[in-house]
Amino acid sequence: MGPALVTRYALTVDAGVGELRAADHLLHALAADLALPEDAFGCTHLVRGERPRVVLSLALPSEPLRRTALERLTGGGYEVSPGVPDPVGRAVLYPGVTSLTGTLTVAEVLSGSAIDRVTVLGSPDRPVPGTTLVTRDHVRPQWRDGALVLTAMPAAGGTLVPFEVPDPTPCCADH
Repeated sequence: MGPALVTRYALTVDAGVGELRAADHLLHALAADLALPEDAFGCTHLVRGERPRVVLSLALPSEPLRRTALERLTGGGYEVSPGVPDPVGRAVLYPGVTSLTGTLTVAEVLSGSAIDRVTVLGSPDRPVPGTTLVTRDHVRPQWRDGALVLTAMPAAGGTLVPFEVPDPTPCCADH
């Protein structure tokens, strides 16, 4: 999930969640219940195989906080294990996420959050710092090679939008 500092005090929570939206809501609820600080990370991870599901990871800034979270989560009936399930989590909670609302420049996204870089789908080049990003108040970067990377796509008027949409249409919704 990123640098050793981020994974040092990490936990994986398996709540049997089947969808990303439900996992996002659970991460926000757990963060509130545990009173997590803004420098905590909360990610979703897809588990494939016999029992497909979405598990959560929490990377906390200290051992005492990790220990407290472990006790409270297991006491609440969650299946909790140490570490993260894989290095490519999709970040829902991360430093600066609450400031990523409305329209920002790429430079503001990078300077005001834990996001390390922005890439544009289908482009080998990174966007220039002054490029406008319309966040739709839903910014979900992913860990890639130890960096938190937001994938964006071109939108109207030369702007960018995050690749992941806030309210995706379910597959075959019109059938």
